[in-house]
Amino acid sequence: MSTTKDEVRSFLKRLEVKIELYDIIYEDNRPKNAQTLATLELRPYERDEIVKNLSVNDYSEGPKPEDYFGGDSEMYVFGKIVKSREIYIKITLGRKNSSVICISFHIAEHPMDYPFK
Repeated sequence: MSTTKDEVRSFLKRLEVKIELYDIIYEDNRPKNAQTLATLELRPYERDEIVKNLSVNDYSEGPKPEDYFGGDSEMYVFGKIVKSREIYIKITLGRKNSSVICISFHIAEHPMDYPFK
């Protein structure tokens, strides 16, 4: 079964609410995530704005099982063009009553598909 636009919209709405309540934790201990900020000269607040402004058109994959943080929430993958580079963004709502977790925010290693563009 493929994911619908309504399912992606629902995820993005829940993401927006959770970010307002709990903020976003980024996995900056992953070298390619930290390197992307340096390469693109992005400040952390600019990265926040990119994530907060994701749309259905940016959707690439998901939901996928989340196995990094206890499997409590599914993951979605989005892509965004930032400073002429395609950015791979993998994000999960995280555990109940806790921050959103952005697992990946790095320059895409392969071309990405966007089923709703």
